[in-house]
Amino acid sequence: MKTICSCSVATLAALLNVTAVHADEETGPRGDTILSPVVVTADPRGNRSADELVQPVHVLAGDALELRQAGTLGEVLDGLPGVANADFGPGVGRPVIRGLQGSRVEVLEDGMSVADISGEGADHALGIDTAHAEQIEVFRGPATLLYGSGAAGGVINVRTARFSPQFGDGVVTSGALSYGENGDDRRGRLALEAPLSEQFVLRADGSLRRTDDFSIDGFQGADQVESNRDRLRNSSIETDSYSATGLFRGERGHIGLGVSSWETDYGVPENFDPRPLDMGGRGDEFERILADYDRADLRAVLEEPLPGFRLLRAKMAYTEFSQQEVGFEFERTPEGAVLDEREVEAGFDNDEFESRLEMVHKPLGKWSGVIGLQHRDRDFLAEAEGDDNFYVRPNRTRSTALFVLEELPTGFGRLELGARVERERSDPDAVPVNAIDGITLADGTFLPFPAQASARSFTPVSVSAGTIVELDRARHLRATLTHAERAPSPEQLWAFGRHAAAGTFEIGDASLDKERYLNLEIGIDRHAGRFSYDFTMFYNRVSDFIFLESEDDGSGNPVFVNDLGDRAGEGTAADCQPGEGGLCELGNQLVFNRQVDAEFYGAEFAAAVDFAGGPLPVTLRVSGDHVRGKLREGGNLPRITPTRLGVGLDSYWRNLDFRVDYRRVFKQDDTAATEEETQGFNLVSFDLVWKPAALRDARFFLQGRNLLDENGRLHQSFFKDEAPIIGRAFIAGVRFDLGR
Repeated sequence: MKTICSCSVATLAALLNVTAVHADEETGPRGDTILSPVVVTADPRGNRSADELVQPVHVLAGDALELRQAGTLGEVLDGLPGVANADFGPGVGRPVIRGLQGSRVEVLEDGMSVADISGEGADHALGIDTAHAEQIEVFRGPATLLYGSGAAGGVINVRTARFSPQFGDGVVTSGALSYGENGDDRRGRLALEAPLSEQFVLRADGSLRRTDDFSIDGFQGADQVESNRDRLRNSSIETDSYSATGLFRGERGHIGLGVSSWETDYGVPENFDPRPLDMGGRGDEFERILADYDRADLRAVLEEPLPGFRLLRAKMAYTEFSQQEVGFEFERTPEGAVLDEREVEAGFDNDEFESRLEMVHKPLGKWSGVIGLQHRDRDFLAEAEGDDNFYVRPNRTRSTALFVLEELPTGFGRLELGARVERERSDPDAVPVNAIDGITLADGTFLPFPAQASARSFTPVSVSAGTIVELDRARHLRATLTHAERAPSPEQLWAFGRHAAAGTFEIGDASLDKERYLNLEIGIDRHAGRFSYDFTMFYNRVSDFIFLESEDDGSGNPVFVNDLGDRAGEGTAADCQPGEGGLCELGNQLVFNRQVDAEFYGAEFAAAVDFAGGPLPVTLRVSGDHVRGKLREGGNLPRITPTRLGVGLDSYWRNLDFRVDYRRVFKQDDTAATEEETQGFNLVSFDLVWKPAALRDARFFLQGRNLLDENGRLHQSFFKDEAPIIGRAFIAGVRFDLGR
């Protein structure tokens, strides 16, 4: 890795030698300076705004991003049309796009994969701190063409300022401080940009977050009728992240090299109360997750690299990620609870190297476009409690892909064609000794643990065709047809064991085939004038869709198995008797990776109208989405986002900006086997921002979230029955930019 980076830096730095091109500016209605349409940086063609892309893309930047800043990426994006949050408590928030989540939604940082293990478990946090984000780009729908198997549901790119070639000649300091009374939530960030010459800049950025347990409305468990109330036990969070980057710019481009670190310690909310049962006690153990990574990144852009090409982009990233799931067990005594044992129940290591090369060619006739090459090498290990034991078989997965994206101007707009061919191979380790020799299923069949497993290879092929029809200067009609393929992830192939913090016993299937998606979507938008809107309909037909299915005991109840090292237990959810307040010590829910034909379809819309002017102008916003996930043979897919509808008002007066939002999350009763329905709930929030004239570099803000203190449960979350959303919260703080 060091040799590769050193050679690349030396070669490219010798070729570079100019200042970056700055964006055009214009004056906004309040006299503010605003940038021309924001460039979508995850688009390999480059220099195109969201309005120019065939695939629907939502870009958050500037004030819109600041208003949405939250503790996790899922929280930040929740409520955008087509995007929801699948939390596992406040420490985990992974985005869901059109009903798809986990390893089907690719999360990037500055155009490269966030090489964590969040796709391997619903309880795993994304290894990214949104406090550093300058812009977030959300691609809805299959994006395997550009980013491979992990993008079958969509792509989210979090862009920071680390590798931007734009900088002035003075030191710039920026940051934020905030405090939330719910959970004693303290956050801080400080960033420094120090130009050492006209061509070289150093950047440093650091942030932290500290919380206590959060408050909720009512009981924590969905079926709870006594014991703990109004507190989400074991939900505290402690997170730190840092980065340092050096960037050189020259006449023909720029190159940057950076290092970053991220670490977190968060609890998996447990209904923990070690008092005796006759005094309302409910449990005597809880889980916390400790994760961290160290990462090195290289980014380079070179103009006119070869004859026939106008631009080259080279990106490399190497990440070493580790995670421990730690169990704390207490002994109940007459004097109270005493910590009896602290044990690492599962450990994960993920070392990953990724490289990406994009070459934008000069026009060939009327065609213009980009060709690219991407390579990823991942070494993954997941050990469970005890020697010679694990949750997912250790494996090494390597993939190499070639892709091309071409555009043709037409009399009615533009036509876009693309293709990607990928080769992926997953090599599992032979494991002759394992503490689990197998499990007994509900029908009495014994499923042995396979000591040996053969390597699997896949060749996903993706193609797409799309068009933009310019109806007039302001309106566009979009249509896209995509065939995308996705290789099974290693955990879907090789899992066989207890995932402690998630409360599951997961079984993979080494014979799984590729998933195949046929996605059609049509949209129309208007992004100019006093009235703007964006409406999209989609249909996604999936062959051999892989999902986690709970084992059924034959009467509609999930089957549970005993702790690690034992065979199947006899209990099922039916053994939970009324009056126990939801207390049910059954062990781990048995789930299998199944493959079936499925379909997803739905619609998304957003609209805004300026209906009042004068000294107190008002903008009305309306948005909503609906997605349906079904098995083609009959039945529903689990954890599908319910229908949502929102309305909001924006206004400003002098130096005060005000925003209020209402969102209705509807009841979800289209449930899968063994899955419970969730009730609808209402979310009301507000944002107040003060930009004092005497302190033009500072913005003071006050936010209110879940003002109705609703006890809502997110149907798309694996954790909905164990924990609701957090209760009413108020957050106050300041953001500043000094020296710009």
